[in-house]
Amino acid sequence: MDIEKNEQAHDQIKGSERHSGKVDSQNENSRQEPDLQEQNRIRLEKLAELQTSGQDPYSQVRYPVTHYSQDILDHFDEMEHDEVFVAGRLMSKRGMGKVSFCDLADSRGRIQLFTKIDALGEAAYKQWQKLDIGDQVGIRGTVFRTQRGEISVKTSGYTLLAKALRPLPEKYHGLKDTDTRYRQRYLDLIVNPEVKHTFHMRSLVLKTLRQELDNRSFIEVETPILNSIPGGAAARPFITHHNALDIDLFLRISPELYLKRLIVGGFDRVYEIGRQFRNEGLSIKHNPEFTLLELYQAYTDYMGMMELTEQLIQATALAVNQETTITYQGQEIGLAPPYQRLSMNDAIMQYANIDFSQIETADEARQAAKQAGLADIDPKWSRDALMNACFEVFCEPKLIQPTFIYDYPLELSPLTKKKPGKPQLTERFELFIFGREFANAYSELNDPQDQRERFAMQADKRAAGDEEANLTDEDFCQALEYGMPPTGGLGIGIDRLVMLLTNSASIRDVLLFPTMKPLR
Repeated sequence: MDIEKNEQAHDQIKGSERHSGKVDSQNENSRQEPDLQEQNRIRLEKLAELQTSGQDPYSQVRYPVTHYSQDILDHFDEMEHDEVFVAGRLMSKRGMGKVSFCDLADSRGRIQLFTKIDALGEAAYKQWQKLDIGDQVGIRGTVFRTQRGEISVKTSGYTLLAKALRPLPEKYHGLKDTDTRYRQRYLDLIVNPEVKHTFHMRSLVLKTLRQELDNRSFIEVETPILNSIPGGAAARPFITHHNALDIDLFLRISPELYLKRLIVGGFDRVYEIGRQFRNEGLSIKHNPEFTLLELYQAYTDYMGMMELTEQLIQATALAVNQETTITYQGQEIGLAPPYQRLSMNDAIMQYANIDFSQIETADEARQAAKQAGLADIDPKWSRDALMNACFEVFCEPKLIQPTFIYDYPLELSPLTKKKPGKPQLTERFELFIFGREFANAYSELNDPQDQRERFAMQADKRAAGDEEANLTDEDFCQALEYGMPPTGGLGIGIDRLVMLLTNSASIRDVLLFPTMKPLR
């Protein structure tokens, strides 16, 4: 049978697969697929047969891969008729007597394999026909283009590198159940190529951020994950126990206080990209374990951090999408600077018609919030807490295009410098896109006496039952007493940034192994 006839038969099989909705096609496709337990039994029998004959696939320790699928597809004109060694997973197998077509998936894509009995020999071809979808194989072959135009590898030899004892999910090209996808991410990566692409883009985001910061003379540092005091943010920590020291420690909620110690120590520009842990709820926007970029730059302020934020987000957008206008969940969003800037009070005036600059007491704030329609007001909330609640309810959902919200109330920003001339406000901003927070930045508080007073205020809140209030870090206050220069600090949530740039609806879509409740 010549290649032209082989391809005609091959096209007929592919057409019938498309019509029937099936892509997985082994010889038994025409029969009803056996249940999972039966498939496992058959694959175990095949493995036992191989091992008995001295062909244990797990005994292979290496394979001389010379090319990946995408290398061949991209450089076919230079490689036609070249011998190559490729390796990967069999994703389809279409057998037709003395000829078969297969799709091989490797870490960079897929390529078709063309195999004939006269190229392998009858015995080897018989074993080839017994391979299953999901098996890992190494292929020696020649690069060529079929008469139908598909770039392929003509198999001249193969090695079984690992036997798949479990079949891939039924209709493996369409694994959609999100719980299965998140719990068995390895299956998700095997059968949904777009998922692998998302995580390649996540890696590119991290690489781009590092390049941008390195080019600006920042240095990357590492700070402790186990903390004696969970500081730098308002959040409930996870608690663990150090056996040798016999003390409880906390998984960090932020690296802020350590990084600012480094500014005191003489590093002018530092950053860290690392995991943070906050004992909070789960949602499409929140995971208890998440990745944060946090950086500090001496001799600048929160306005300087605004400019840097715009530049970093623009750079990542260009790296991932090659343009700054993206579509997220059906909404077109422009990420090219400059971004809109609104004070928190101006935003509340615009969207809720409340002017907190004219409100001095909690009672006045409570009345104004009720009139605006704020529900579920805690009677213990202060004026600043009510201002923040009004912003979160009335303003955040409206901030679709990138918007810096700046000048936060003092109570909400215990590590931030007061705004000159308006001591009830602080020099802080948050960046909102699509109604979600993406960045948080301060003109950092460097007055040790003021810092102690702020910690005392937080201690009062904690005594009143606020479990998220900051704890006093006396060593950090002592560090400030040695003198920290004026400093701007910035944190950017990596997971949400990747969600935005890859059009991912849930944070779990951009975490390889999101936090899940055990099945039992």
